Amino acid sequence: MRELAETCEAIASTTKKLQKMALVAEYLKSCTLDEAAVSAVFLSGKAFPAWEEATLQVGGALLWRVVEGLSEQNEAALTAAYRKHGDLGAVASEVLPQRTGQDISVLEVSQIFRQIAAARGPAAKTVLVRDLLQRATPLEAKYIVKIMTGDLRIGLKESLVEEAIAKAYAATLPEVQRANMLLGDIGETLRLAVESKLSEAAMRLFHPLGFMLASPIESAEEGLSYFAEAAVEDKYDGIRAQAHVSDGEVKLFSRTRDEITESFPELPDALAGLPQDAILDGEIVAWEYPRDPQQTREVVDETFSKGAERRAGRLGRARPFSVLQQRLGRKKVNEKLLRDVPVAYVAFDVFYAGGELLIDRPLRERTRILDELLGRQNLKHRGHGGAQGKAGTQGSLAFDHGEESLTAHVIRAPVFRAVSPEELEELFAAAQARGNEGLMIKDLASPYSPGKRGKSWLKMKRELATLDVVVTAVEYGHGKRVGVLSDYTFAVWDTNKDQLVNIGKAYSGLTDVEIAEMTKWFLDHTIEDQGFRRTVEPKVVLEVAFNNMMESDRHDSGYALRFPRIVRLRPDKSPEEADTIERAREIYGKQ
Repeated sequence: MRELAETCEAIASTTKKLQKMALVAEYLKSCTLDEAAVSAVFLSGKAFPAWEEATLQVGGALLWRVVEGLSEQNEAALTAAYRKHGDLGAVASEVLPQRTGQDISVLEVSQIFRQIAAARGPAAKTVLVRDLLQRATPLEAKYIVKIMTGDLRIGLKESLVEEAIAKAYAATLPEVQRANMLLGDIGETLRLAVESKLSEAAMRLFHPLGFMLASPIESAEEGLSYFAEAAVEDKYDGIRAQAHVSDGEVKLFSRTRDEITESFPELPDALAGLPQDAILDGEIVAWEYPRDPQQTREVVDETFSKGAERRAGRLGRARPFSVLQQRLGRKKVNEKLLRDVPVAYVAFDVFYAGGELLIDRPLRERTRILDELLGRQNLKHRGHGGAQGKAGTQGSLAFDHGEESLTAHVIRAPVFRAVSPEELEELFAAAQARGNEGLMIKDLASPYSPGKRGKSWLKMKRELATLDVVVTAVEYGHGKRVGVLSDYTFAVWDTNKDQLVNIGKAYSGLTDVEIAEMTKWFLDHTIEDQGFRRTVEPKVVLEVAFNNMMESDRHDSGYALRFPRIVRLRPDKSPEEADTIERAREIYGKQ
């Protein structure tokens, strides 16, 4: 472990990418194969390979208590160290007493990590963590804690570890990247590289791949400027979810690659009927099912029917994200919640089916395969619908939903076509009228690129609104923003009580120069110093944008903003000119 920690220190001391990669490659080659495989995982900032479900379940509070106990220093000293470094691993290195150490190896650390993951309850975990850190030198403890918190902060990403493996074992970088993507295990990837068997890596189901990402666009004209053939879909306001299906077993993974199956227990049954193993990409949305089975809803707007035969279907619609929020993070979902907040899985892509990885196939082929997978004959007793056409021939989503049924539906996201900015604007207006965020515009010739953002997928949406808010509290940042106050909690006025009520928190939008200037101001205008957080004089006004608003008890306003970001500082406005809770209610009502 000493050699790994010293290598990490050397990596942290240089900003040169090639030098970092060379240090990793040299270290890996100096290890035994088993040590190198474990170290590759650790150098990626993980305690376990990505595909494994094992987690340490050790929070910052537990680590803080252990470090405090071993350091024999008081809370104030630790708080000062944390304010200085913004990183608990660095704090451990500074405050733990110097000791020789007991030559603990990376293999032993890995074994103890598994014991910690298996231990039940904070007391048992605390004993194991304390024993581990007691055996380590302060430098070793620094990186053990960093690995446990999942953030090395040495300027080393997993992609650089992949490059180092390619360099160390005479492999090509694309070979290493693809094997690691399929396996979800950079240690196993290293073993294959050593044996020159990277081409033998196979897709590991129930290990989530990265999601293909979209780039924002500013106008309809831009939306049709990057590729010749565009598929257009609604942009739903739910949570992105990857569905892995094999032999009737189904698991759902979020964009952060966390398993979320337990939060949506009705969806596995809805997906289990697929005719072959598959990995789907889609959106989980709170869904409003028609209560009257005979109810119909028009799908095509008169303004762009252009003489085409109008079609209708028994149709539901996505509900606001604030409704879905009630389902998130729950390990137990009771029947009342299942009835009050039903969900649907809206599928729009497939990148694995029938034993074949499809990411290199163009979207038009994946679309055909997805249509076949979700055909009515393959999803009996489950809703499904979809259509393709130009703006004037939008398709319907037709399905039945009995009022007493708790059956969820898998819905094929309707796909439209647009050949002019005017048609795209019409589709955009129609998507928003259906309560969706906007549009997704996709290149039909594009492969599926996991974890990458480019111009093959575009997203067209517009901010719901902006609010002028007052900063009430600030926090120290992380990474490159250690030592500056960059995370702002902000409020609007409750005019009935003549007081500010918090409504959100944002940390993006300002430049480094602005953050540095504001840090100085906040330090000089602190009301209460809480260590990493400070309440400050409510005098700074910001303009913030956000995607939508939800009811929430997280803030005393009763609302929370989704994806808030700072548009600009408003030194031209006094705090008294900031927006009110009435304005927030008005925005919430309109959405």
